[in-house]
Amino acid sequence: MSAMESRPVTTNQHGNHEDLTQVVMRHLRSPFQKPIQEHNREAFEQAAQAVSEWQGPVVLDSCCGVGESTAWLAEQHPDALVIGVDKSAHRLQRHANYQTAEQGQRYLMVRADLQDFWRLAVEANWQLHKHYILYPNPWPKASHLSRRWHGSPVWPYVLALGGDLVMRSNWVTYLTEVASSLALVNCTASLQPLLAKHEPITPFERKYQRSGQQLWELTARLPEDGRYFSAIEAE
Repeated sequence: MSAMESRPVTTNQHGNHEDLTQVVMRHLRSPFQKPIQEHNREAFEQAAQAVSEWQGPVVLDSCCGVGESTAWLAEQHPDALVIGVDKSAHRLQRHANYQTAEQGQRYLMVRADLQDFWRLAVEANWQLHKHYILYPNPWPKASHLSRRWHGSPVWPYVLALGGDLVMRSNWVTYLTEVASSLALVNCTASLQPLLAKHEPITPFERKYQRSGQQLWELTARLPEDGRYFSAIEAE
């Protein structure tokens, strides 16, 4: 196997995690109390300034890595402000290699931990037009459910940001778990295989395709007012 190829996901789980519903409901009922780190707050404030000045649709590219997808999304959504967020300075510094030179694109790259960034965005009443979470984050061992986004205490904040959620993975169980998590708040998700010949928009996607792995995309329209979120906070 060459360095450019990738092994398929291996897991000791059979289907969705047996504790999925219990874990998601627990997080929906109890606000995430972890203190927000100052550097993440400062990073968010820069993005919030851009959003307040923009006053138009906002597209969030979470875990954007080198930002290839962020630049691509800006091309696809010329009427939106696209924000790519990743916690790795190393990955973000490589963005210049993936930057596109089209004029008039509005996108910015932010270094922040999403556990803090998403909570700050909810606190600031952001409502997204679209929210992309593209690869990898599976944590496929059964004992790692809490490290997957939908199994973590920050998941309700993803829901509260609203908009069209788009997630891609090379591990279908990760996305069937997301769909089940969304069903708990009466939100229907659609799960489709991506065709082998579709144009890759991230380095991971390119690597997985080259390895012949089946890729999957989940799409869902999240509730616009986060109504269940505020109801849960008031319990």
